Amino acid sequence: MLTGMAREESDREDLLREATALVERIELVPVKADNGEHIVIGFRAAGSMSVYFGGDAAYHFNTSGQLRRAYCDGLLYKAERGKLVSLERVRQEKEVQLVRRPLPDAEQALFLTTMHERLRKLADQCRQNELVSAGQVPAEADVLGRSLAWLDRAHEVTIAMSPHAR
Repeated sequence: MLTGMAREESDREDLLREATALVERIELVPVKADNGEHIVIGFRAAGSMSVYFGGDAAYHFNTSGQLRRAYCDGLLYKAERGKLVSLERVRQEKEVQLVRRPLPDAEQALFLTTMHERLRKLADQCRQNELVSAGQVPAEADVLGRSLAWLDRAHEVTIAMSPHAR
């Protein structure tokens, strides 16, 4: 089973196959091979959604559509009491430490703005047929339709009270 945070640091080329916690998922690829990254969008059984943008970024939302975890620019992020905290892995000689840093309000606002813009662009690319499905699980589900309906509300995304899926 996929454990989100550990997987986010590794290569994602098999994410569609391995992300079994996402019971409905779709991989989207650019129509023009040189025009972007592979994207995987998936939903857990309870309805929470995750979006993986190639190896660059991942956003995980709870069942209420709030941001609960993220991975961007080499840093892990998690929600704590409605605020974002970054977690940087610092490798020591005998251990790996997670250095925790609460994001200042301005940095958090920029993070959310960037995320909202990225999600809006994703929806636009899907609607303009710039991205096509490279596969989905299960094959008969309307994962793209469900994803677009969720993305239409993405501008309303706030930060969760905790990093948990529910």
